[in-house]
Amino acid sequence: MWMLASELEVGGWAIAEDLSEWIEIVAVAVIAISVVIAFAIGIRTFGRGGAAAGVEAVKQQISRGLLLGLDLLIAADVIRTVTLEPTLENVTALGVLVVVRTFLAWSLIVELEGHWPWAARAPAGDTATRHGNSADD
Repeated sequence: MWMLASELEVGGWAIAEDLSEWIEIVAVAVIAISVVIAFAIGIRTFGRGGAAAGVEAVKQQISRGLLLGLDLLIAADVIRTVTLEPTLENVTALGVLVVVRTFLAWSLIVELEGHWPWAARAPAGDTATRHGNSADD
């Protein structure tokens, strides 16, 4: 099962292809494990704080797992595109994937933290700002 150094095909980029596939597998595992952990946390939180707190805990944990999973998937796509087939078509497809996944990540950050990634974080306990309401409205 173990490959010898001569079988790694460095010139053929087999290492990069294998690495990108393993990163994708890790990304899927991170997301799946995050969902399982989220439901465990949600059940525990439901018992302590009610249904709304349980649902919020599940959403928070799943969002964190999805963010990490999306970052890993982008890394795998970059490795695959840059090292294996850097054609204009593949680089364009990579650009579209990165834009879509970045938008998804930003949406998750807004859901998770209550503000855009580039916006200043609201002071702790300031729920009016988090939900888009301020005293100035």
